[in-house]
Amino acid sequence: MKHIPNLLTLSNLFCGCCALMFTLNGEPVYAAWFVLGCFIFDYADGMTARALGVSSPLGKQLDSLADVVSFGVVPAAMLHQLLVSCGVCREMEYVPDGFLPAGWSYHTCLAATPAFVLAMFAAMRLGKFNIDTRQSTYFIGLSTPACTVFVLGLSLAAEHDRFGLKEVIEHQWLLYGLIVLLSWLMNSEIPMFGMKIKAFDLRSNAFSLVFLAVLLALVFFLKELALSAVIVFYVFISIALKDKVLAT
Repeated sequence: MKHIPNLLTLSNLFCGCCALMFTLNGEPVYAAWFVLGCFIFDYADGMTARALGVSSPLGKQLDSLADVVSFGVVPAAMLHQLLVSCGVCREMEYVPDGFLPAGWSYHTCLAATPAFVLAMFAAMRLGKFNIDTRQSTYFIGLSTPACTVFVLGLSLAAEHDRFGLKEVIEHQWLLYGLIVLLSWLMNSEIPMFGMKIKAFDLRSNAFSLVFLAVLLALVFFLKELALSAVIVFYVFISIALKDKVLAT
């Protein structure tokens, strides 16, 4: 029984690897479904561990290792693909034939590689989380899953050219700026509302329910961009209600 939460954590890693594969193959919609799987398993492992009354140092380490891929490398790869699509990467270096299955293609350029700086700082954020005793009920800095939701929204909006914003989203300097901003936010000292479900009661999940309601409202108006917009809302409301965050 004690290994069930670890199996769920490893399932998060599996979904993260699949999301990475589809992202780099230029299929963000398929990648999004696997990212959803990452979120489901990431929530399920902790809830299952609490329900079974089991925990272990191994489980904690596996959780961070899986999250480095699912919520670190995957969003970095999404930003990489957005940079590949912008004008700076029109001159591309293609992987030689025979390195990928028939019908698959992959290309990159050096100007897109700074996207993986995000993965570096995501790993830093996860390492700090493991040794920070303050983050039991709230987060210090933007969580890696929240960062992933923000980037996923941009990736899907660009894929569908939502509201004609594809060129804006894929602007080189906007993306470089977002890499820096997101990397800083993840490792900042800004207290932010915790989103983990630790008990099934209204009071302890009040912010999560408000967050979900805002997301659903934004989806109606903004479609895929709602994923990015709701994270902006989350950051600003956490800053505005800093004292309430610290009191949770």
